[in-house]
Amino acid sequence: MDFGVVLQTDPPASRVVELAKLAEDNGFSYGWTFDSHVLWQEPFVIYSMMLAATERMIVGPMVTNPGTRDWTVLASLFATLNDAYGPRTICGMGRGDSALRYIGRTPTTLATMVQSMTVIKDMVAGKEVTYNDKKLRLPWIKPGWDLPMWAAGYGPKALDTVGRHADGFILQLADPQILEWTVATVRAAAEDAGRNPADIAICVVAPAYVGDNIAHQRDQVRWFGGMVGNHVADMVKRYGDDASKVPAALSDYIKAREGYDYDHHGRSGNPFTDFVPDDIVDRFCVLGTVDDHIAKLHELRDLGVDQFGIYLMHDDQEATVRSYGESIIPALNG
Repeated sequence: MDFGVVLQTDPPASRVVELAKLAEDNGFSYGWTFDSHVLWQEPFVIYSMMLAATERMIVGPMVTNPGTRDWTVLASLFATLNDAYGPRTICGMGRGDSALRYIGRTPTTLATMVQSMTVIKDMVAGKEVTYNDKKLRLPWIKPGWDLPMWAAGYGPKALDTVGRHADGFILQLADPQILEWTVATVRAAAEDAGRNPADIAICVVAPAYVGDNIAHQRDQVRWFGGMVGNHVADMVKRYGDDASKVPAALSDYIKAREGYDYDHHGRSGNPFTDFVPDDIVDRFCVLGTVDDHIAKLHELRDLGVDQFGIYLMHDDQEATVRSYGESIIPALNG
């Protein structure tokens, strides 16, 4: 199993780079960041710093979207980083939640997301694309680069899209029951599209906090249930109470949800997450002692997870990274 860290690009940028370097030194092979260019600093500037400070780490957004940047700009950004540091980039793609909603726009459609993924991936590979009815190619590129294009989603239509078009599936929670349902949907769509389901990487991302004080850990990462609930609320609005499309295991807890403020997005102490109960925190996150983490990660790996990414938005970042490096990663991969 691969391991990654997911960081927010809060200033100073040097802190993000410091955590990325610490993570690589402790066996993490992926460094991801949020991409909401108003809420946090511009990540693509910081990616160059992360890549320069590390030797092997693969770096990219979790997730970017097709709406805040021109697709050709995204392609050029990834290709430039690859040219400078070797092919060590990856693109997590979504429809755009905080990045677009915070600036008063709505997320893009899944169809637009797929179109952008094709254009970006092909341009980074040195291929000619048709964009705005014009043939385009990056003339300075080294042909043959492959930009892994992973996509995030929860709902049935999004999961079907991932299975048909993406190189990897990002599930932003660590609940085994929901993982099993979503992965089955992704793989069924891949098979229906004539793809090999085994070729789609499965990445689970969730807060992880190592220690004995479970009550404190829950309070530190309760924000995550609010963030997930924001996506689930969109699904319930679209599909209603249809359990075949929105499993009760995913949707029941948002019934007490009263709203969401993106000014507190992804942050400990988010005041809009009081509706998230302890059992949801326990299901969606990876908490407790080293042995608790090892047991849950074994379960996730047995369900097909190729990478576990840690959201490090809590008050004990270095200790969690070091616990993974010293005990947890060796137990999974030793």
